[in-house]
Amino acid sequence: MDYISTRNKNIRASAPRAILDGIAPDGGLYVPESFPSFKKADFFDMLGESYPERLAEVSSRFLTGFSRAELLEYAEKAAAKFDGDPCPLVKIEEGIYVLELFHGATAAFKDMALSFMPYLLTAAKKKTGNSAKTLILAATSGDTGKAALEGFKDVEGAAVMALYPDEGVSGVQKMQMTTAEGCNVFVSAVKGNFDDAQTAVKRVFADSAFAEKLKRKNIELSSANSINIGRLIPQTAYYISAYLDLLGAGEIEYGESVDFAVPTGNFGNILAAYYAKKIGLPIGVLICASNENNILTDFFTTGEYDVNRRFRKTSSPSMDILISSNLERFLFDVSDGNDALIRGLMDDLKQKGKYSVGGALLNACGGIISAGFADGDAVAGTIADFYESCGYVFDTHTAVAVSVFDGRASAVRDGAKTVIAATASPYKFAADVYFALTAERVSDPFAAIKKLQAYTELEIPACLAGLEGKTERFRGVIEKDGAEDAILKFAEGL
Repeated sequence: MDYISTRNKNIRASAPRAILDGIAPDGGLYVPESFPSFKKADFFDMLGESYPERLAEVSSRFLTGFSRAELLEYAEKAAAKFDGDPCPLVKIEEGIYVLELFHGATAAFKDMALSFMPYLLTAAKKKTGNSAKTLILAATSGDTGKAALEGFKDVEGAAVMALYPDEGVSGVQKMQMTTAEGCNVFVSAVKGNFDDAQTAVKRVFADSAFAEKLKRKNIELSSANSINIGRLIPQTAYYISAYLDLLGAGEIEYGESVDFAVPTGNFGNILAAYYAKKIGLPIGVLICASNENNILTDFFTTGEYDVNRRFRKTSSPSMDILISSNLERFLFDVSDGNDALIRGLMDDLKQKGKYSVGGALLNACGGIISAGFADGDAVAGTIADFYESCGYVFDTHTAVAVSVFDGRASAVRDGAKTVIAATASPYKFAADVYFALTAERVSDPFAAIKKLQAYTELEIPACLAGLEGKTERFRGVIEKDGAEDAILKFAEGL
């Protein structure tokens, strides 16, 4: 199976090549030229398998060019980095389940794919005869950066540079990145918000002259964001695994459709769920949950995508995003691969800061996605209500999804079983979670962690417990247009 660009279907790449490139040369995103089809027998074959086996099977159908045996080896190595089951499913109420995706090295869902991706990239380099050093460039709203830094730390032939918005991440997220270890990593804040950081990264990828400068140093760029299919495709596996866990536990019968509520900013996590639905997983409704930066809710309601609006800093900073890159992939698929349409929409976005769709295309989107948003008060109320009713502690991002689901459940599909994608440990955002539970504001993130632990008696993840007091290696801040200079400076030492 080859991968094609959303903006020009004539641009093609093998799976290994697409992983190395990260983004298509025309600025489009790589998508599968066709989708595998999973039948009932395929799902039942995976029913008794471990998560690494499920991940290997799903990935092997998408990532041709890699054998199932080698993918299983990578999946098992990745799973060894987790604290037990990488993605346990927890029943919190009748018909409501939480898919915990935060048991990895950084206590956030990005670990699910970014513990696996370094093996894919290393193998892709060998398969393509690529001897250049790969520089992983990651714009991050808080979690991707640390997960990439951790995943690619000291990986031979690779280096990682993470750019995060100054004052746009939580204190814990910032400390996780600025204290990153490894001889091949670099971190910098970018003045502005996540969209500014992401735009700077995309601009670098689209600059052929800059690529030539790096090439002379025997360096090639790639991405760890979900714009890279090596990040996106593995995420499909945990939605399939959740369904199989429900089936194995007798919570559902095969063929019974299950809804998924997903907190999302860049639209990557929910796109992975859509891909699972597309290949045959019995998914009913995908609930797209946004915070007060509710550009996705507006789009799925009106068909207009307009970034010309106030950017809001919220208690769920990883979702403080206005340019949801993976929506491009979704629209490409729903429009039956209309690359000319996508090219026009993305040109409008670049030139005008907005685009719009309507008619049959908007109706098709609405038939798949049910979108909603939750403000800060709703998020805090949800955290408090569910802790009181069932003793479960949500982080602020997961609480966005729970709040949107809770407010729309009866209108979507009354009585449907629903899985909530839990994207981070509550301790990553302890100050806001503790405030939601007690109405007490604690400004120091580590004091908040201790208070939250004393209040809930929930175990603190090891990766966060040892963070306080670590030496910050990276304290720099660059301007929005300073990414190229920073990359070149870092490249000099590689």
